[in-house]
Amino acid sequence: MIPAPFDYAAPTTVPEALSLLAEHGDEAKVLAGGQSLLPVLRMRLNAPEMLVDLGKLTELVGVTDLGDRLRIGAMTPYYQLLADPLVTAHAGVLVEAIREVADEQVRHRGTIGGALAHADPAGDVGAPVLVLDATLVVTGMDGTERRVPATEFFVDYFTTAVEEGEILTAVEIPKLDGWGCAYEKFVRVSHQWAIVGVAACVRAEGGTIAEARIGLTNMGSTPLRATAVEQALAGRPATEEGIGDICARVGEGTEPPSDLNGDADYRRHLAGVLTRRAVLAAAGA
Repeated sequence: MIPAPFDYAAPTTVPEALSLLAEHGDEAKVLAGGQSLLPVLRMRLNAPEMLVDLGKLTELVGVTDLGDRLRIGAMTPYYQLLADPLVTAHAGVLVEAIREVADEQVRHRGTIGGALAHADPAGDVGAPVLVLDATLVVTGMDGTERRVPATEFFVDYFTTAVEEGEILTAVEIPKLDGWGCAYEKFVRVSHQWAIVGVAACVRAEGGTIAEARIGLTNMGSTPLRATAVEQALAGRPATEEGIGDICARVGEGTEPPSDLNGDADYRRHLAGVLTRRAVLAAAGA
């Protein structure tokens, strides 16, 4: 289908973009990488009067080393993150997940900020951002940056803490050194959205799990952090026998969707299997 008619603007500064959003209010839609929005427009599931394209905001592209953390511009495309040695060294689980995002064409156009702001619970970057204890930086009309912990950023299906008149401008990630990371994703066909995904970061000492972080993809209306399982894994040997029973419980209390790819119970079972694999891989077992 052909999208409904709309006006188009491509601002070159963040203040200019925010001014356009303020002027058009609910009738404006932000375009980042466009890999999720453009199909929605073509199917006329959304018909904004104004499309504000952030593609010329070069100030929002790139990775900066801030000493104890990395600052990733929201308009940084996936392929640049895959090639960045700082991200690989200090936020490995994000790299693992991005490798699973669609195909090379999508990874060339899609941006980390666009994916996070879109907030599809089946998207691959939400769970890694959670386990990395990231902070999302949101900029408002007066230029003030508002910092939102990842645990508070995702509100509901396709809903985030970004308010009207604000733009997600950066993701700040504390450096995670001395940890192993893995991302496990289950799909029926290549390049599909995750039926279930699991992000795991593990700090192991002498074959024992000292700390663990677990994030779940497509197991609820938002990405989830499996804190009860994380706590239970501490002190366990990094072996299949040592963690299998705990990982199998990762789906308890979750509300995954039921659709043509599988019902909720099937997804809970998958989550347990993938969590065990991810934890063992992250621990180097």
